[in-house]
Amino acid sequence: MARLLERYKTQISPTLREEFSCSTLMAVPALKKVVVSMGVGRALAEKKRLEIAAAELALITGQKPLVCKATKSVASFKLREGNEIGLKVTLRGRRMFEFVDRLINAAIPRMRDFRGLNPKSFDGRGNYNMGLTEQTVFPEIDAAKTEFQQGMNITFVTTTESDEQARRLLRLLGMPFRTE
Repeated sequence: MARLLERYKTQISPTLREEFSCSTLMAVPALKKVVVSMGVGRALAEKKRLEIAAAELALITGQKPLVCKATKSVASFKLREGNEIGLKVTLRGRRMFEFVDRLINAAIPRMRDFRGLNPKSFDGRGNYNMGLTEQTVFPEIDAAKTEFQQGMNITFVTTTESDEQARRLLRLLGMPFRTE
């Protein structure tokens, strides 16, 4: 079993149940899924760039990414409907907890000039978004072999509708939020 999943079941869930006085286990805030996405805009000019980004995202998440296509044509961006411009991976269950564990304990500490995650990046419905400027913070990616820097967006979707409960859940999981 994933280390973070076991900690959630034995320590975090009972703590949250007591703090928020949840009547059942199903009412306790939990992570539903984590979505990792990359916008690869330069893939229009260089097709190889999308393939390299897909391989690196698969290494990071342990799952093959879905290629996203443009839904609208935008002339100023030289973008046509149907062009492949992005990648995304939806993680659930054990694989999700393993990814979050690696993100918190290995990737975030390797970020340059890190002063904590923004505690205000919640969407009002209990979901949290964060961005990374480069993929080399993950230990699976060899920085010497990377051809280009690629950023990504990570969305944490929770079962709660409250930002306060979601913030407490993520803090107990180990997310290093900035204190203001």
